[in-house]
Amino acid sequence: MSTLRALARAQALAAGVAQPVATVRHLHLSERPLVLVPLAMAGEANAPLAALVGDAPDAARLLIVPQPRNRDQRYRFAAELAATVLPYLDGFRGVAEAVPVDRGRDVRYRYVDAPQLLVPNPAGVTFLRLLGRSTRFRRPDGEYPVHPSVPVLGRWLTFFAERAEHPGSSALVAMTDALTLHWATGQSVVEDLHLPALLGWIDPPAGLTGPEAAARAEDPALCPPAGPATDPDFDNHRLAPAIAAYAAAEDDAEARAGAYAELERLLRDQLAPTWELMWRGVGLLRGLPPGARVAGRWDGDKDAFTGYAEHVDAGGPPQPRRDGAVVAAQRLHRLERALTSYAVQRAYDDPLVMAEHRLTGEAFVGEVILADPKRVDDTGKRPVLRPRVQLVTTEPVPMPVGATLYSPARPAQKARVVFVTPAADGKTEVVLELSGGMGRGLTAPPGTVPEVGERLCYTTLSDSFMPAGTFPAVEETPWTHGGPPVPAPAPPDPGPALALPGSGPAPALPGPGPALAPGSRGPASGSTDRAVAAASSADVYGDPDEEWA
Repeated sequence: MSTLRALARAQALAAGVAQPVATVRHLHLSERPLVLVPLAMAGEANAPLAALVGDAPDAARLLIVPQPRNRDQRYRFAAELAATVLPYLDGFRGVAEAVPVDRGRDVRYRYVDAPQLLVPNPAGVTFLRLLGRSTRFRRPDGEYPVHPSVPVLGRWLTFFAERAEHPGSSALVAMTDALTLHWATGQSVVEDLHLPALLGWIDPPAGLTGPEAAARAEDPALCPPAGPATDPDFDNHRLAPAIAAYAAAEDDAEARAGAYAELERLLRDQLAPTWELMWRGVGLLRGLPPGARVAGRWDGDKDAFTGYAEHVDAGGPPQPRRDGAVVAAQRLHRLERALTSYAVQRAYDDPLVMAEHRLTGEAFVGEVILADPKRVDDTGKRPVLRPRVQLVTTEPVPMPVGATLYSPARPAQKARVVFVTPAADGKTEVVLELSGGMGRGLTAPPGTVPEVGERLCYTTLSDSFMPAGTFPAVEETPWTHGGPPVPAPAPPDPGPALALPGSGPAPALPGPGPALAPGSRGPASGSTDRAVAAASSADVYGDPDEEWA
């Protein structure tokens, strides 16, 4: 936790209301996000119990699993969820836009917009990740078939869960993370994971302070947990009898319909408060203006959505359960680069975020007192424009002479430290030499060189291009990381077929039966070729019949 955020938490506790720690919104907010509030059964690893899903406050659709331990009902729930999620995704695939590449010499195409999923908290992201893992390897044929939409849903949920790990991505957002990115409360980080309590601090009801509203929100009778976990008292005294009544009415259609309606009522009452809080959080976030670089990060989400949609349309395989050494290293490198760029972009967009870097000596703010916009450096092979400016600041300037600085006001321009001179009254004078962002001539266009009286921030943080690292090919994986992947062994030769004299061609000998998938309840389904492929790649792509956990 940074010093400023700790101070904001202390101020929130003293004032009884959350304090803003951002002046702009640092994430993209879709005009039509898909809100999904999941609920899982206690004691079962990621066993879905219910979900409330929709793309508008008045368009909530309730999906329930009357018997969460029943695998058929679980996959029926997944098919119903797919019937809502997949059409929502397809709604963003109608119109594409041209994007120039290779310095304008060529173009590529991507969708003009991308879908956005919102869940209450990080546990909701984990729920979707595990649901995707348990469904993306299922098959619509064989002994244990599922609806054809189930594996497609699993692949898309896995895609969104992976994007949620990408710094700066807004494809799958946990509402508690989005709110704590912009406000600091007077409670602990763990307590901030409870959406009702968090919103109680940020937007308390009339007549209540933040602590009072948060304490009221901790009453499960007034504010049920924001999923996917349920309240134990609710499980023991209300949910368990309702599930038992549904199971007992197996042979009575009328009683079964009544028990199902009672389950729907109970689960809707559990999910409806969180549904309302989700859209309340959306409204609070919409009240903040978006940062200048949010749109650029959303373009990255659109690129990722377009690329994966094309991969699915082309019949590409599902995501593996475990990446190989080279692929894992490349992915980690991409995430590290994205994290660095995201931190810089947030600081460039928001003075409150930049203030944290000013406290650590990575930035300072000063006022321009002298400027020489016409200075030309003729010591090289040809003269180049190198204006100089002098700033005075009351902040420490730990940057050494020769260091390269950047200003959020002119991010394409570099500033080299020429002199750092202590002045009277605890002030410091800094002389900077500017380069870049002024054209190629010997005269700087108006506005490209800071003017006297202008107050600027200079920092060592840079959002300039970072070249990608170099990695070996997959077939050249070093032995220290497992070596190259071993190809799947060829099936044994059954030998020549036997035929009686005078008879026609001998029928092919039957091959080995379907392989038993590790951890499955029966033989792996599908064609013989698919069974062999699954057996040879089980450790990479996972067991097609694996459990929900």
